[in-house]
Amino acid sequence: MMTDQQVLDTYEAMQALTARMLVAGGNAEWDELATLEQQIGRLAQRLKDNEAKVVLESAGRLRKVALIKQILEDDRKIRDLTMPWMAQLSKLINSTGTERRLANAYGV
Repeated sequence: MMTDQQVLDTYEAMQALTARMLVAGGNAEWDELATLEQQIGRLAQRLKDNEAKVVLESAGRLRKVALIKQILEDDRKIRDLTMPWMAQLSKLINSTGTERRLANAYGV
C-alpha cells in the first residue's frame, strides 16, 4: 500500500516526465518520447494498483488536482506535436504498402 506522500511523489514524477516528453516532442526526439511514455505507464499502473486505498487530506488533494491538470495540459501539447508526425508516418507507411502491392502485382 502507498502512503499519502508516495501517491503525491508518484504524481510529481509523472508530471516531471510529461514535461520531459514535451521537450522531447518539441525536439522531434521520438525514441526519447516513447521511453518516457513507458516510464509514465509504469507509474500509472503503480497508482492504479495502490492509490484507491489512500485518502488524501485537503492540501494533498489540491496538489494532486494541480498535478493532474498540468499532466493533462502537457499531454495536450504533446499530442499537438505528435499528431502531424503520426499523420506523416501513416502516409509514408501507406505509400510504402501501395508501392509494395504495385511491385508484387506487376513483378517489378
